[in-house]
Amino acid sequence: MRVAALYDIHGNLPALEAVLEDVRRAGVDRIVVGGDVVPGPMPRETLERLLTLELPVEFILGNCELTVLAQMAASDAASATYWGTASGRPLPEPYRASMRWTAQQVPEYESVFASWPKTLRLEIDGLGDVLFCHGTPRSETEIFTRSTAEDRLVPLFEGLRVSVVVCGHTHMQFDRMIGSTRVVNAGSVGMPFGNPGAYWARLGPDVELRRTGYDLTRAAEVIRGTPYPQAEADARSILRPPSEAEMLEAYGKAGLR
Repeated sequence: MRVAALYDIHGNLPALEAVLEDVRRAGVDRIVVGGDVVPGPMPRETLERLLTLELPVEFILGNCELTVLAQMAASDAASATYWGTASGRPLPEPYRASMRWTAQQVPEYESVFASWPKTLRLEIDGLGDVLFCHGTPRSETEIFTRSTAEDRLVPLFEGLRVSVVVCGHTHMQFDRMIGSTRVVNAGSVGMPFGNPGAYWARLGPDVELRRTGYDLTRAAEVIRGTPYPQAEADARSILRPPSEAEMLEAYGKAGLR
């Protein structure tokens, strides 16, 4: 079996459509969607697209689906008990507004989100047992990057009895060894950091980190035409994403050091 790992789509339907074209050409047997399909400018359309694909698709939860579920369950916006942050503290208001808006757009998907597991194991040709998670195997909110010291990470990955772990969450690709485990970040389809594009991974018989180009100007126009509260910020971000250096510094302050 060969698998395409698509993470952190964030409602960017134009990016997803471009990646799906590449996936079809890549000869994979299955797609794993690694969390954070939402929020984003086109949440309903993105979910519908993924749920009606001809290829088999497996989903795992990201911190953002869990935040949207918490908004759906709350009697009012202020009473939500989960915010998807590593600290546990509420999101800044602009992001809270995006979560509330998303929850209002996709109420019929509450049971769909709730059915997704936090991790998934698959046997993949050439790689053996592979574990998919969003942040780390123990937490969908935990942050680490390609520059996080190995000795801080080994306890998170030892004893899993898998050869490869695939994660996302930080929106930057990497492929590194942590102890005896190969750990791969598939990058972000819809909201990458670094060079513009749509990032994903092809797994089997080895790991191939992929970047798909698409019409960024047109995508930004489409995003700006949506009522999503962060539409303008998202449009600017896909045209000129924050640099990896900038985000590595920010994540170093918030995550595992």
